[in-house]
Amino acid sequence: MIFQLLRGARRRRTIDALYGAIVAQARHPVFYRDFGVPDTVEGRFEMIVLHIVLLVRRVRSEPAHIRALGQGVFDRFCVDMDHNLREMGVGDLAVPKRMQGIGEAFYGRAQTYDRVLGSDGPEALAATLARNVFAAEELSGARRLAAYVAMAERHLARQEGPGLAAGTLDFPAPIPISGDERGAIRSAMAGKET
Repeated sequence: MIFQLLRGARRRRTIDALYGAIVAQARHPVFYRDFGVPDTVEGRFEMIVLHIVLLVRRVRSEPAHIRALGQGVFDRFCVDMDHNLREMGVGDLAVPKRMQGIGEAFYGRAQTYDRVLGSDGPEALAATLARNVFAAEELSGARRLAAYVAMAERHLARQEGPGLAAGTLDFPAPIPISGDERGAIRSAMAGKET
C-alpha cells in the first residue's frame, strides 16, 4: 500500500514537472512579442495545446508507462483549465459545459496538428496555425511559428524516454525576429483586421 502511494506521488510530481515545462514554454515572450501570437487567454490556451500535442507525439513511440504520461499531462491540463475557469468567475453550473468545449477544442486541434505534422508539410502547418493560433489567414507569424514547431519536434526527438519519465522536458528557445520582420508581420496582420 505504501509503495503504491509513493509511486502515485512520484507520478504526480513527474506530470506536474512536464506540465510546468509546457506552460513555461507556452508563455515564452518571443511568441507574443515577435511572432504575433495574441497575448490573450485564447492565444495562451492555443500555445499550451500546441506544446501538449508536441509532447504526446514525442512519447507515442515509447513504452506504455511513458506513453501514459501524455494522458496524465492532458488530465493535468484539464484540472488547470477547470481551476482557471473558476478563478475567472465562471459559475459551478457552467464549468462542465465550458470544460466540454475545451476538451473538444483540444482533441480537434490535436487531430489536426497530428495530421499536418505527420505528412502535410510546412505550408499546411503554417495555414493551420494561422487559423487556430492567430485566428487569421495572414501567414507571416504562422510561418515563423511553424518553423519553431518543426525545430521543437526535432529537439524533443533527441530527448531520452527515461528523462521524460523523470519529468525532464526541454523545449528549444524560439528565435526572436528582427524589428523589420516584426513590423512587417504587424502591418500584414493589421491589414487583415480592417
